[in-house]
Amino acid sequence: MRNNTELRYLIVPGWQGSPAEHWQSHWQQVLPQCARVEQDDWLLPQRHAWVAELEQQIAIDQRPVLLIAHSLGCVTVAHWAAQASSDLLARVRGALLVAPADVERQDCPAALRNFAPIPNADLPFPSVLVGSSNDHAADAQRALQFAQQWGSEAVILPNVGHINVCSGHQRWEQGFAWLYQLQERSDLGDQRRA
Repeated sequence: MRNNTELRYLIVPGWQGSPAEHWQSHWQQVLPQCARVEQDDWLLPQRHAWVAELEQQIAIDQRPVLLIAHSLGCVTVAHWAAQASSDLLARVRGALLVAPADVERQDCPAALRNFAPIPNADLPFPSVLVGSSNDHAADAQRALQFAQQWGSEAVILPNVGHINVCSGHQRWEQGFAWLYQLQERSDLGDQRRA
């Protein structure tokens, strides 16, 4: 297994950011070498600006990175991967995609619609998508569709909502299991489609 001090974690929050009580904020405090993508506008997100900021955060550090995205952050990762250079894509060891937001759904908030259409190409790095059977932002069927399109391993949890503060997931210790499985798979060089 590779020396984990080489690996850094990058938190990719969704719409409105992740408050102090959010599991992403907790994880940022406990994971070593962990940083967060900070967007200029959390309330009125613009796809181009969000993707550019993610790219900048990946580009500023030569070390391999594991992305930890939530909600609109998952869609941001997919948009970034669809246009990123091969050099930057090679730095990404994997992505944990939690409760992706379906920005194509009929009741999607207007502020998020500029993130549609959602990319449907395979992500060029290992990924695990964790969804919920009762997530208002993307039902289980859509979450499974995203996983299939992106080539992600899919996990659908029963009745856990949007996996955020409102659904009772402040620390979300359970999520570390998928993060470490993804990291282990990446460390062993087990690419999904060799």
